[in-house]
Amino acid sequence: MAKPFLIGITGGSGSGKTTFIRQLRDGLDDEQVCYLSMDDYYVPREKQKKDENGVENFDRPSSICRKEFIRDVNLLLNGKTVTRKEYVFNNEKATPRILTFRSAPVIIIEGLFVFHYRKLRKMLDLRIFLHAKDNLKLVRRIKRDQIERNYPLDDVLYRYEHHVLPSYEKYLEPYKEDADIIVNNNTDFNMGLRVVRVFVESLI
Repeated sequence: MAKPFLIGITGGSGSGKTTFIRQLRDGLDDEQVCYLSMDDYYVPREKQKKDENGVENFDRPSSICRKEFIRDVNLLLNGKTVTRKEYVFNNEKATPRILTFRSAPVIIIEGLFVFHYRKLRKMLDLRIFLHAKDNLKLVRRIKRDQIERNYPLDDVLYRYEHHVLPSYEKYLEPYKEDADIIVNNNTDFNMGLRVVRVFVESLI
């Protein structure tokens, strides 16, 4: 069995990573492409480091169970199946599921620190960076966090100013130049999606 082709996708919060991958998956065979999100590897809330105002900061590299994520990526690359409890972002209205990830010829991983973790970055065969203007990312994050994660607006704005934006500038933006493909999502990512889809289809 040939080693799976590993694609890493990153971008700031609100850049459209989740939507991009959701649309990329549409029409592709799940037996041919496996998707693994760093979102399901957050350290439990009670163990997250708090800032000077006592607010948990989920936008630091240490907020992710890095070793577990890299372990599971390696398992998938070696043809193994991975199970993981879904992380529901402390939304009391959501019930977590047990997720199953099966190895496939193409493995796509996504998350804020996919490029930042040096060991993980070196494993990638293709690096994709989703870009969007800061004001657009903020608007998208507000909509997402209020609707999907049940976060109050004041909390969303505080975290964006004190956690999200500083993290982006320190841990994500410096790796933008390392990307093989930069997908601009200020208006839409349709053309970038088409390019990536054609490439993935060529691999399977």
